[in-house]
Amino acid sequence: MNLRSLKRRRQKRNLPKKRNNELSIYGLVFGKGMKLIVGLGNPGPRYKNTKHNAGFWVIDHIAGELGITCNKRSFNAQWAQGSYNRKNILLIKPLTFMNLSGRAVKSFADYFKISFLDILLVFDDVDLCLGTVRLRAGGGAGGHNGVRSVLESLGTETISRVRLGIRTEPEIHELAGYVLSEFRTKEDNLTAKTMVATAAEAVLCWLEKDIDFAMNRYNKKGGKS
Repeated sequence: MNLRSLKRRRQKRNLPKKRNNELSIYGLVFGKGMKLIVGLGNPGPRYKNTKHNAGFWVIDHIAGELGITCNKRSFNAQWAQGSYNRKNILLIKPLTFMNLSGRAVKSFADYFKISFLDILLVFDDVDLCLGTVRLRAGGGAGGHNGVRSVLESLGTETISRVRLGIRTEPEIHELAGYVLSEFRTKEDNLTAKTMVATAAEAVLCWLEKDIDFAMNRYNKKGGKS
């Protein structure tokens, strides 16, 4: 057996298998109607605490609330399966690096036949002040390369999203350096922690109700929406 065949065999072992129109994943069987919650960020310890990884923080927070761990790997992503309010959900963190996030999201959506209406993106937004949580039912990428990748890969802008404000300065002269750095002060880190908890609540609200209900509850006056 050559190396290419061995690699393909290993990759196939890491993929979920279909069984009787349902899906068996590590012993867990699902049907249709699954919700896909995607946190955007960059993999690895170098980026773990950077502002651009706010989406990953929310996924980890939700996983903790549900008593699961986002540690399985398939389709270029870390993921976990759980249930909430009688809904089967997938939490994923793409490992493709931010600008190629759409590849992982599309792989999951295609395999599980998840409608774009059942996908929720969670990500940082430098146009929003730190601590702000905003929900939208769709729209463009707003200059966010990870979001752009997802929208282009799925072929639609009708993807619900939760945006987390990370701006702490009136003017940002070097955007890449800013989003790939950590918050500097204890106060900012505490604010970010509270924001993540609020965003996680908003995600669960979306699961319980829908995006319009969650928007009405969590979107506040002021700031960019």
